[in-house]
Amino acid sequence: MNLFETKLPDKRLHTSFRQIIQDPGAGPVREIIQSWAEGLLDRRGEQKKFVNEFQTTFNSAFWEIYLNRAFAEMGFKVDYTKASPDFSVECPSGYQFNVEAVISDRSQEQTRNPNQDQEAELKLLNTLKLAGKIKDKRDIFLGQKGNKSPYSTLDHVKGRPFVIAVAPFNSDHSLMQNNEIINRVLFGIEAPDQEALLTGIQKKVSSVSKPSGAPVELGIFTNDSYKEISAVIFSTTGTYGKAVVASGIDRVVRSTRYRQTQKTASELADAGSNLGVSHRLENPQDYRISLRFASQGLIAGSDVRICSSDRYQESHLDGLHIYYNPFAEIPLDRAVFDAAEITHNWFDPESGQPMHQHPDGALVSRQVFEPAQGIFEYLVAQFRALYGI
Repeated sequence: MNLFETKLPDKRLHTSFRQIIQDPGAGPVREIIQSWAEGLLDRRGEQKKFVNEFQTTFNSAFWEIYLNRAFAEMGFKVDYTKASPDFSVECPSGYQFNVEAVISDRSQEQTRNPNQDQEAELKLLNTLKLAGKIKDKRDIFLGQKGNKSPYSTLDHVKGRPFVIAVAPFNSDHSLMQNNEIINRVLFGIEAPDQEALLTGIQKKVSSVSKPSGAPVELGIFTNDSYKEISAVIFSTTGTYGKAVVASGIDRVVRSTRYRQTQKTASELADAGSNLGVSHRLENPQDYRISLRFASQGLIAGSDVRICSSDRYQESHLDGLHIYYNPFAEIPLDRAVFDAAEITHNWFDPESGQPMHQHPDGALVSRQVFEPAQGIFEYLVAQFRALYGI
């Protein structure tokens, strides 16, 4: 089935879907997305339902399409005869696990007024959304949502790791949250401040409150409260922008990548003159800003790049995170997701600290814009002001 052929009235189509089918230059992007869905559209009795969801709600179906391609790139085989959970996965080694996909999406009120939230309110909203979606899927696994066939009772789920794949789509800014909010939910830690960069210890947050005042527990991977969940897959870059980049159509791309290199004490001492902020314009459509600092035996930081899409490359797995639950009843084997681009995250019960294995060059965020020189210049000016250049 063709994801982009529709007989639905225009008023039922999701805004993002409508924009894609109406864009005369988006043909290569549509071809990429269609290819990512290979297999998903072969599910007996599910094709029409999935295509309808893609055209009317878009984000949840797109996230499944992204994941479907990611599993294929890692050489995994998906058993499409199993309707629930979303992906019954087998590795080349024969190792099997199950993945349920979910997103935090906009409410109708947010859709009408997407910029209503201030920064602190948006941070709280994003936290509540992710925590709520993970809880919903855990409850379905256990049969606490009135489901007559809980995932935990299915033969192909019993005795195998159960993984939740979650992505935030609930605001214009949610894709810029990087991994700050998921770290709050799973590890109960705040984004690193200057002190954390020096000590390696981030501030903790144990709970937040709903508008009703009811508390929501954070740090669910620091204890056994979510022992049924083996791991969480997370990304803020498995979006339409990834398909745009893969298609090669002309766009302006803004990306941020994490940088990290191990250094000896003498190398750290010699690195002083190279720390701080530097920037350069490589050509009229390629601008880069680099931030470097010394911390815990590392030279770490980030690279921001604003460039034309013909100068930019990104893999399908760039920006993907795996979070392992050390208290899981059935742990996910950490050797399964072995692609070089993937960031691995876990909690160490002995030290009481979260651990992160960031590959050098890991994609943190990416946005795509129309290919106009004015947009390029605006983005450059915006980041120059942000870094005080």
